[in-house]
Amino acid sequence: MEKETNRLFPVFLKLEKLQLLIIGAGAVGLEKLNAVITNSPGCQVKIVATWFSEEVKRVAEINKNITCIEKSFEASDLMEIDVVIVAVNERDTSEKIASVVKENGKLVNVADKPDLCDFYLGGVVTKGNLKIAISTNGKSPTIAKRLKELLNEALPDSVDDLLDNMQQIRNSLKGNLSEKISKLNEITKSLISKEKE
Repeated sequence: MEKETNRLFPVFLKLEKLQLLIIGAGAVGLEKLNAVITNSPGCQVKIVATWFSEEVKRVAEINKNITCIEKSFEASDLMEIDVVIVAVNERDTSEKIASVVKENGKLVNVADKPDLCDFYLGGVVTKGNLKIAISTNGKSPTIAKRLKELLNEALPDSVDDLLDNMQQIRNSLKGNLSEKISKLNEITKSLISKEKE
């Protein structure tokens, strides 16, 4: 029997160039909204919900790129939307919404329902320009969270300085692509060998 593996294709979306719809504005909606705003603060977010928690209202007041619409979800809410996050606690409602979203050709994430998702929101470690996403294939958000904490502690804040320096070196290199890659590999090899000592 073949061992199960994670077959997800990792992608970093330029969410600030897309239109996002979040359905639901309770605790789960707040969690998803905070994840979006933390990673893509300029993202245009529309939230549709029959009720808004005070915390979601507060985040929306601070971020002018968030629009709150108090009503039940309808298919027409998907107009001009690229990506959808469903943050509703009732499975039947989530399934119905996910079905409508998929019928309209949109990518959907349904909170705590991996079988209904086209994509997952993983654990994310950010150090300046370095961003690492962690996926457990929907099996354990808790493990993703622990790995995020571990990597946050292990990676120094100065890693962004290293990235800036590497960009300068890369921009100054002469030769064809193969020669540049060879030179960059030689320079960065010492990063790993010093860690092993």
